[in-house]
Amino acid sequence: MKLHLYQVDAFTNHLFGGNPAAVIPLDQWISDSLMQRLAMENNLSETVFFVPSSKPDADYDIRWFTPASEINLCGHATLASAYVLFHVMGYSYPAIRFQSKSGILVVTRNLDKISMDFPAWKPEPVTTRPNELAAALGNISITSVHKHRDYLVEVADESIVQLCQPDFTLLKKLGHKIILTAKGNKADFVSRFFAPTVGIDEDPVTGSAHSQLIPYWAEKLGKKTLFARQLSKRGGEIWCEYIGERVTMAGQCVFFMKGEIDL
Repeated sequence: MKLHLYQVDAFTNHLFGGNPAAVIPLDQWISDSLMQRLAMENNLSETVFFVPSSKPDADYDIRWFTPASEINLCGHATLASAYVLFHVMGYSYPAIRFQSKSGILVVTRNLDKISMDFPAWKPEPVTTRPNELAAALGNISITSVHKHRDYLVEVADESIVQLCQPDFTLLKKLGHKIILTAKGNKADFVSRFFAPTVGIDEDPVTGSAHSQLIPYWAEKLGKKTLFARQLSKRGGEIWCEYIGERVTMAGQCVFFMKGEIDL
């Protein structure tokens, strides 16, 4: 069996920036164990698979795997999948409807960007902070902690986010994915994302985290349209909008390579 493999840098306008995703289009699903082994072999934060959908309200079914496990939502790999469909596979319609474990995700062409319609996950305050959280994040001073899927940890300044040096062994023991965020200087807000529990110490740019970040900062800043930066070493930019129960996030992509898997 031969499979096509594409690698795309998402949420960036230059090569070696943003978040690289491995994109593997399929005619029909292969086994879960094989998808997981391919993700482990690719050793990127996510490998994404999609197949033509048999459902009337979807064009493709989509699934995402880290090197360690399947996850329920991934922004950058969805963006990369849409880029491959629009620019490599000749998909000619203006919008793609992906059926996922987080429901229907609609992705559209938007001038030089691709825009994704995702669920809004409004995080709620955590009344009791995990005892080791501050220590696991390098003994930083924490302003507040909220949670939906992941812990959202706000700190007072962008520089704290930029300079944070987590203890990934302690973070893994906590058992949660961590979004570290602050009000931005040149962006509305900035963030970093740590997920050693699913085999990713730090994710370069994380669309799913922005399902929590967008409603959080929209309410805090009193504005619906926001610009965000993720402050990983590779860095990334996301144009955001909060529209009630949904959020939109738009970004650019750069094609890196194509290959063939021989199984």
